[in-house]
Amino acid sequence: MQKIKLNILGLSVSQSQSGAYALVLAEENGDRRIPIIIGPIEAQSIAIQLEGLKPPRPLTHDLFKYMASAFDIQVSEVVIYKLEEGIFYSELICVRNEKQIVIDSRTSDAVALSLRFNCPIYTTEEILERAGIVIEFENEHNQDDWHKSTTDEPAAGKHEYGKYTSTELAQMLSNAVLDEDYEKASAIRDEINRRKKE
Repeated sequence: MQKIKLNILGLSVSQSQSGAYALVLAEENGDRRIPIIIGPIEAQSIAIQLEGLKPPRPLTHDLFKYMASAFDIQVSEVVIYKLEEGIFYSELICVRNEKQIVIDSRTSDAVALSLRFNCPIYTTEEILERAGIVIEFENEHNQDDWHKSTTDEPAAGKHEYGKYTSTELAQMLSNAVLDEDYEKASAIRDEINRRKKE
């Protein structure tokens, strides 16, 4: 399995799901991005670490790091290895006494821990093909070509775009990507794909 490195591009507030956030991961040597819908607790944990802030008491991910370190366990990498029904699945690749241990994890938790252990995040070409947003730049205009997006948790309101025509959906999709509203774009993309299967 060829692994492709991802970097954390940023977090944004979800426009479509109250209390949710979009975590955007970017392909290190390419233009594809993967937006993942995550909960507020994980978003806070990721944001605090990205900003280099020190909470007065350990957060859950800090506690995990302290316990792992106390028992000489290191997280060497995070791998987003599966995408099923719109949900990402990740693994923590841990090392203790030169022995490798693989632990299943939600992607949001895995990313929060990767920041604390300062370890890389990887995925596969297949997942990038299925879930990536491809960014192209032509004639000094930013043109976003939305391919696919998914979430860390099941999305609500699956068919809320069912009343629009395919042409309207394509235009709405383009606008959502330009506005960096990845949650809306994800829902529209799901509706377009649903119609293709019918």
